[in-house]
Amino acid sequence: MTPADLVATLFGHGTDLDALQMSMRALTLFVITLGLLRVAGMRSFGGRTPFDTTVAIMLGAVLSRAVVGASPYVPTVAAAAVLVVVHRLVAMLGAHSPTAARVLNGDPRRLYRRGATDEAAMKRGGISHRDLVAAAREKAQRGDLDGVDEIWLEEDGELSVVTERAARSAPASDAPTRRTPPAPAARS
Repeated sequence: MTPADLVATLFGHGTDLDALQMSMRALTLFVITLGLLRVAGMRSFGGRTPFDTTVAIMLGAVLSRAVVGASPYVPTVAAAAVLVVVHRLVAMLGAHSPTAARVLNGDPRRLYRRGATDEAAMKRGGISHRDLVAAAREKAQRGDLDGVDEIWLEEDGELSVVTERAARSAPASDAPTRRTPPAPAARS
């Protein structure tokens, strides 16, 4: 049996694949996808912004075609690699350009502030009053909105809660604070 025959036996051609051939395709694509995700960075599946979710869905859709033989294997893997590289380049652009980041991911929206809800923002985000109370319970351990200063709909769809105590202890400016790393422990 030649190497080409072995590859044909293990991976098959077209859509008429048996269980072994689909399993081999799935196994190799798992390893390839792992490598592609190392290139893309964990942001692809950790961020859950619209940009990251779009890439994750597209990558899964493209690679699934290679598993079932709906598209040729090597060109499909090449298309997936292009998606990952473009994602990485655009993510780097977003990291350096606030305007690009805003276009890619949107902006967080304040839904609640000191007893007042922004009904228009809540409607645009598909958020109900019950969702606000649930966020207060989950994130601030409060049974209602008493003691909650603000609730934001973040870029990734999560609700974040700022309590009055946290708001009072926060820095006065909106600028991020710089953390200094702890000093290394002295060796004895």
